[in-house]
Amino acid sequence: MSQARADSFSATASPTSGIRAQKVRTLWSNSWRQFQRHRLAMVGLVVVTAIFIGTLVGPFVWTKKIGGVNFADASLAPSLDHPFGTNDIGQDLFARVLWGGRISIAVGITSVLASISLGTIVGAIAGYFGGRIDGWLMRLTDLFLSLPQLPFLLMVIYLFREPVRQMLGPELGIFFLIVSVIAVTSWMPVARVVRASFLSLKHKEFVEAAHALGVQTGRIIFRHILPNVLSPVIVAATIGVGGAIITESALSFLGLGFPPDVPSWGRLLYDSLNFLEVAPHMAIFPGMFIFLAVVSINYVGDGLRDALDPRKTG
Repeated sequence: MSQARADSFSATASPTSGIRAQKVRTLWSNSWRQFQRHRLAMVGLVVVTAIFIGTLVGPFVWTKKIGGVNFADASLAPSLDHPFGTNDIGQDLFARVLWGGRISIAVGITSVLASISLGTIVGAIAGYFGGRIDGWLMRLTDLFLSLPQLPFLLMVIYLFREPVRQMLGPELGIFFLIVSVIAVTSWMPVARVVRASFLSLKHKEFVEAAHALGVQTGRIIFRHILPNVLSPVIVAATIGVGGAIITESALSFLGLGFPPDVPSWGRLLYDSLNFLEVAPHMAIFPGMFIFLAVVSINYVGDGLRDALDPRKTG
C-alpha cells in the first residue's frame, strides 16, 4: 500500500517538477540560439570581435609610431620587425593599419547611429500621424533616395571641407563631415521600414488601450510601439556599418577623406596607389582588413535577420 502511494505521489509530482525544472526561454535567449545555428554569422562575429579588439588594444601592444619619416626603411617587405612591411616613407604599416581600423570603425558606427536615429524618427512620425505629415516626409525620403550617393558625397565634401576644417580642426572636422554626409544619405531605407511597421501597429489593441488610458503621444510612440520595430532596425544598423566603412574608404581613396597623418583604411589604400608594382603589400593589408570587416559584418547582419525573425525563432 505504501508503495502504491509512493508511485501515485511520484506520478502526480513529476509534471510539476518538470515544469519547474524546465528552463525559461526569453525572446533574447531564443534569438541567440537561432543566431548560433547560422555558422557564417558566428564566424563573422568572431572575426569582427577579433578586429575590434585588435584595433582597440593593438596600438597599446604594438607601440611603433605611426608618424615620422625613415627613408632607410622605405617600402620594406613584411618581416618579423614589420609584419605588414613599411610604406614609401618608412612608416610601419602594421601600426598604421591598427590605428586605421579605429578610425574606419568609428566612422562606421557613428554614422550608422546617426542615420538610424534620423530614419527611425522620420519613419515613426510619418507612420504614426499619417495624412499630410506622412506625405511630406515620404516625399522628402523619395527626394534623398533619388540623389546619387557618391557624387553627392563628393560634391558636399569638396565644397564644405575647408570651412569645417577651420571650425573644428583638420582631424575632427573631416571626421564630422564624413559622418554627417554618410548619415544624411543613408537614413531613408530605415525610415521606410519603421513607417511600414508603425502603420501596421498603431491600430493594435495595446495601442488603443494606451489611448484609452490617456497616455501621451510621445510615450505611445517611443515606449509602446517603437520597441516592437527594433528588430529590422538592428539588422539595418548592423549591415549599415559595413556600408559606411566602404563609403569612407571610397572617399579617402578618391582623396577627399582623411589627411595623410590620419591613417584610415581608405587613406592607406590611397597612399599605396602609386606603389602597387614595387610595394603591393601597401594595398594588400588595408584592403584585406576592409574586406574581412565588411564581409563579416554582413554575415552577422544576416544572422541577426534570421535570429530576430519570429517565424524562425524557436
